[in-house]
Amino acid sequence: MNHPAGDPTTVLLIDDHELIRDGLGAVIDLEPDLSVVGTAGSVQEGIQRYRELRPDVVVTDLQMQDGTGLDVVRTLRKESDQVGLVVLTMHSGDEQIFAAMQAGASGFVGKDAPSTEVIKAARHAAVSPKAFVCAGLVGAMMRRQSAESTALTEREHDVLLLLAEGLNAAAIGQKLYLSESTTKSHIARIYQKLGAVNRAQALVTAMRVGLLSTVQPSAR
Repeated sequence: MNHPAGDPTTVLLIDDHELIRDGLGAVIDLEPDLSVVGTAGSVQEGIQRYRELRPDVVVTDLQMQDGTGLDVVRTLRKESDQVGLVVLTMHSGDEQIFAAMQAGASGFVGKDAPSTEVIKAARHAAVSPKAFVCAGLVGAMMRRQSAESTALTEREHDVLLLLAEGLNAAAIGQKLYLSESTTKSHIARIYQKLGAVNRAQALVTAMRVGLLSTVQPSAR
């Protein structure tokens, strides 16, 4: 949103903890280019206050009594592609990061991050409301990519289960009505996806990533 030169960026804070609203508000107000124009303690109140005040940036908590900050983000993003939307949360796991990005947030900051991170995210959101920033985004994307690259096909999973029972390629092929060479190709791809060089390594990795629950004692 455009201001006359020198006017501060206006901010609305939504959090159901008064202490956090007050504390964060005080920190933001210390910045000459930012000004808190309102606060709200719930999703519904936050949406209403946005419509009354039309701030440049909304900083919202993720978990609230009557919904989540993602409800705020989705609603306000539909109403304006110019408003900056920053999500604050105690629970900054990969899924929350991707959910905020998909909802249309401009930024995502963990509550354990220094307040300077919130200030930076608010400034970014005011200038580039539709460009998502988050300190943990690169790591989250790398973990997601890694998880996708280890995903086995249904047939590979069948082969893996029989490997875990201790069967060799010929026996697995017989059980699954596959040629021995096709079975060996499946086994090679399983090893490659799991970053393993042999059966034992593959089974250990498969257990660790949740592809297997148990391994038969006979498995070599």
